[in-house]
Amino acid sequence: MNLTNQNIEELITLCKENNQKAQFEIYNRYCKAMYNVAYRIVKDEHFAEDVMQEGFLKAFTKINDFKQEVAFGAWLKRIIVNYSIDFYKKNNPFKTEDFEKTLYKLEEPENDWEEKLDFNDIKVKQVLDAIQSLKYNYSMVLTLFYIEGYDQEEISEILKISYANCRTTLSRAKESLRKKLNEL
Repeated sequence: MNLTNQNIEELITLCKENNQKAQFEIYNRYCKAMYNVAYRIVKDEHFAEDVMQEGFLKAFTKINDFKQEVAFGAWLKRIIVNYSIDFYKKNNPFKTEDFEKTLYKLEEPENDWEEKLDFNDIKVKQVLDAIQSLKYNYSMVLTLFYIEGYDQEEISEILKISYANCRTTLSRAKESLRKKLNEL
């Protein structure tokens, strides 16, 4: 039975019946994207691969919980993101800064920085490197917001912080990123 032409809904139905070929086909379709998600969070190639595979195992064991309220890829990505964050926090040798302890209001500055910064000269790799060089909570929020595409409400839910704290952290992270990019 050739599963490469099956649509995702048919594959999910087969996965719910513990069809290993269907699981392998889903794995092949999503593994690169999920590896990239894990890598951006755990920041290590080997750990990212482990996290991705563990995330897939968790997804396949919980496949019956998938109610098709969101796209399968979004559901799987949420599992990988959560597993990656948990893994990073558990294995990070430095104590991550507590989001709740850094809460304070920061007003958005005027956007005069846009005039000083020529975005045409900045390469994507430089931006990603700048994000990764920020404090953990800043890089995490920026990664989830800009790269993974989560909105602030989803980020506050994922990181288990208040919405106001998420907004503040995101604002402070953007400002730190602007300063880093201005140094380039």
